[in-house]
Amino acid sequence: MRAVSLSLFIEDWRGWLPKEAAATVKPSRLISAQPGGELPAMLRRRLDDAGRATCDILRELDPQADAPLVHASRHGDTMHTLAMLESLQRGEPISPTRFSMSVHNAILGVHSIARSHHRPLQALGACGDEFDALIYESHGYLMAGYPSVVAVFSESSLPAAYQGVTEHPGTACVVGMRFTLNQGRAITVSKPGQGTSPTPINVLNWLNGETAFLDGRQRWHLEQE
Repeated sequence: MRAVSLSLFIEDWRGWLPKEAAATVKPSRLISAQPGGELPAMLRRRLDDAGRATCDILRELDPQADAPLVHASRHGDTMHTLAMLESLQRGEPISPTRFSMSVHNAILGVHSIARSHHRPLQALGACGDEFDALIYESHGYLMAGYPSVVAVFSESSLPAAYQGVTEHPGTACVVGMRFTLNQGRAITVSKPGQGTSPTPINVLNWLNGETAFLDGRQRWHLEQE
């Protein structure tokens, strides 16, 4: 695959890890380990911690609720999905609420209700290429004329039944970035990557300067602060 040329900057970012995993990365720009305090209770209880952290990060990076939002997750809310499959296996009816919260755009939907957000929303699943997809989709919105785009990459906890049969960072985790075309730290592409599948934790370490590049379908470099 040929390396692409694009102009993109990270103006700001936030991350989240549960308390027991937070010590594995630098604390720089990590939000509270107990997220969701700003969400109305009726909406907060519909989300797991990763979903609540996603909403918190979206609120912090888009305080005026006027930027396009892009959310990517490789697995989505597998806890809800698996619970529904098990209910079907037992011949039990499916909860409409549980189904509505299992779809890939559910978190953005909750956030848009809580924040009265009326700009474009996009949910992505890309079989391991979520970070690359976030970059390209965000760049597209910026080229369409939006001054900034907020992109969040998250993973929820993985049920035991899925462990060992799919790649996963091993813990729930979330990272969010605000992209622009001219402000912040520049992102460059040096060459095609190794086709690995970065997780939100890999992205957090890259943003903290612990790795020289982030290797996905493309090899992404970030200007030092």
